[in-house]
Amino acid sequence: MRSTLSWSDLPGRRVGLYGLGREGRANLRKCRQLGLDPLLVDDAPAAQEPAVLATDRGGAQALLGCDVVVKTPGISRYTNPTLRALASRGIPVVGGLGLWLREADRGRVLCVTGTKGKSSTVAIAGHLLRGMGHRCLVGGNFGASPYDPEYADAGHDYWIIEVSSYQATDVASSPPVVAVTSLHPDHLPWHGDDPETYYRDKLSLCSQPGADLTIANGDSDLLQARRDRLGPRVHWIRAADDPGASWMAPLGLLGVHNRRNALIARAGLEALGIEQASDPDVLWAAAAGFEHLESRLRPVGTAGGVLFVDDSLSTNVLPTLAAVDAFPGRRVALIAGGFSRGIDYQPLADGLRGRTPAILVLTVPDNGAQIGSVLRTAGVDAVDCADLATAVTRGHSWAAPDGVVLLSPAAASFGRFADYRDRAAAFVSAMNTCAATVAPA
Repeated sequence: MRSTLSWSDLPGRRVGLYGLGREGRANLRKCRQLGLDPLLVDDAPAAQEPAVLATDRGGAQALLGCDVVVKTPGISRYTNPTLRALASRGIPVVGGLGLWLREADRGRVLCVTGTKGKSSTVAIAGHLLRGMGHRCLVGGNFGASPYDPEYADAGHDYWIIEVSSYQATDVASSPPVVAVTSLHPDHLPWHGDDPETYYRDKLSLCSQPGADLTIANGDSDLLQARRDRLGPRVHWIRAADDPGASWMAPLGLLGVHNRRNALIARAGLEALGIEQASDPDVLWAAAAGFEHLESRLRPVGTAGGVLFVDDSLSTNVLPTLAAVDAFPGRRVALIAGGFSRGIDYQPLADGLRGRTPAILVLTVPDNGAQIGSVLRTAGVDAVDCADLATAVTRGHSWAAPDGVVLLSPAAASFGRFADYRDRAAAFVSAMNTCAATVAPA
């Protein structure tokens, strides 16, 4: 059962903080604002933080003496032994976002979840709101924690909050309006290697106490099949809706999926009661100046007529297929592969098979060989490459003179790269090397 505690319930209790990543630091600042001196525990504390206990050096045992533990989202309720021990003792384990939502003015909160597309949708909704003259915080999994004292007292009119599947497991109450951008298996090891558990956790935000309307991707068969998990009312949004809408042109978005994300963002604002969101002229003006999110289908340059596009944050099959679809009529050299998270790549093969114009997939470690095997079995041209730089060079040569080299890995960046930004930087560096080889003498 999920805890119904709020931040204001914590003073007077022995509080432990488990995990000191980005959100964990926000949790600590909030605790100190409340006058709390929490026990600090992390699986791998930094050497310069002697006040933080390592879980395997007394930290896990110390947490058992707390009245409540606030954890960071990345710690799995399904696989973490420390959390299992806390549960066996009946000690509430909560998350910062759930504590905040419990006492927030939820009628002015739009929560956005989904396997992919949620960051873009949140960014679009926040940009439109600000363009209409409203003060809003865009945060959650996307960035700022809404309860963080560094942001919480800025006089916001609205909160647009991205919620990951990890965070959703800590939420016991929902705002009236929730948006779901997509659904596809992802993060399976965190969710006990069970797709249905992942679906249940991802969609749980739609049916917690307070939930009323879910704005959902109507093009998703997986969401359509799980209508019973989407709360009391559903407003389906499809990419083909409102075909004459020109207000989103200033957003400069690539791909049909991003058109749908923009429509979901608008519907979310309308559901919050923002009348301006129904006026195309106001929307057009508000859309101006939108900046593409980094590593989300973002053009980063050209080399000899070949367009290079960074979609490093696509770590699943669904957004990778959507990224390829953003370039109809152009040859695409797709770079895929990375850290394996147990994803089934047969849907990628099914989606790419028979594409015209042609597509060539350049796979990279660590799971590139696995992906390549699945693709070749399905009749998709795929070449396994030793590293990203090699894939970029081969992709550029194949895509010339006017095709696209698309980094959309359908896999995480862990292991070979520090994070998706590091992977994107390596992609741009390899592009620049290609550009140097075709520069005029």
